[in-house]
Amino acid sequence: MTDVTTDAAVTRLRRSPLGERHTALGAKFAPFGGWEMPLEYAGGGVLREHAAVRTEVGVFDVSHLGKVRVTGPGAAQFVDACLSNDLGRIGPGRAQYTLCCDEATGGVVDDIIVYLHADDHVFLIPNAANTAEVVRRLRAAAPPQVTVTDEHEAYAVLAVQGPRSAQLLSGLGLPTEHGYMSFSAATLDGVELTVCRTGYTGELGYELVVPAGDAVTVWDALFAAEPAPRACGLGARDTLRTEMGYPLHGQDLSLEITPVQARSGWAVGWDKPAFWGRDVLLAEKTAGPRRTLRGLAAVDRAIPRAGMAVYSGDERVGTVTSGTFSPTLKQGIALALIDTAPALPDGAELHVDIRNRRTPVRLTRPPFVHPSVK
Repeated sequence: MTDVTTDAAVTRLRRSPLGERHTALGAKFAPFGGWEMPLEYAGGGVLREHAAVRTEVGVFDVSHLGKVRVTGPGAAQFVDACLSNDLGRIGPGRAQYTLCCDEATGGVVDDIIVYLHADDHVFLIPNAANTAEVVRRLRAAAPPQVTVTDEHEAYAVLAVQGPRSAQLLSGLGLPTEHGYMSFSAATLDGVELTVCRTGYTGELGYELVVPAGDAVTVWDALFAAEPAPRACGLGARDTLRTEMGYPLHGQDLSLEITPVQARSGWAVGWDKPAFWGRDVLLAEKTAGPRRTLRGLAAVDRAIPRAGMAVYSGDERVGTVTSGTFSPTLKQGIALALIDTAPALPDGAELHVDIRNRRTPVRLTRPPFVHPSVK
């Protein structure tokens, strides 16, 4: 989960506390969810940054992601009654991927990582562009004893990703042995931070939640350590997540695309008595969705892109939601919403309309690439 779509309408872009470090590394910047963030860096570019994460270790600044704290008696129970996944499946010290859905339509307002600290303390990381709306909805529903605080600019988030990420962090004295989707408090060069075993690349990785004022200290410590990491921009983050088939909000998930359609039902606590959109989503699940998110692999050198039409023979059967060149496979790959009727099997040959030319692709089940480290 990350905002990789630009927002040209934003008049004042927020800057990461690491902006000067990015400039010094020759970053090419772009607007992401209202923030000016590095797309790629000089001397590397997306291909080398992507390869570093698949084979070594890379560091992403994802400080544009939202940070929301929910506190007070019953805070966890309140969040559980709003968001899709079942917090009862995890305990304190664990994180969980979940969805904020619209009550009326079941569409996805945002996808979120929840850090469960205690029954009265939950920390949320939504996408940058959607943070204000998530906060608005939670505040509107919160009982008097629960407080929802927007801490968007109070913290930086650094994603350390790749097969050698644990080696890098453990060499700095940070914890790395905790399980997937769990987190631990730690200290680095006097900075108190949180180390969570999460990521958006499919590789072994961690995300560090750091007070914004200390972000430079932590960044510098990472880049002074061994094995030497590569600074990676959000361009590589997008190619990495697409190779894994991870959905991006605004493209593969949205208010118009439900968890059932996006094959994200695994992030829904279907047996819970309450969550936003429960009734409409249960009805869609029972009836079967009219379309589902599936993978496409290009047969030739073409690269499918978001918004392109997908055809089976002369019949339009879907639309590409995300498409890119896979640096690992050296071919075009995509996610697309494909009609469920008629049923099309994996391996079926379809065509994508690329500049008025029907280009062959094959239906496939993501991930397109299997990571080197589980």
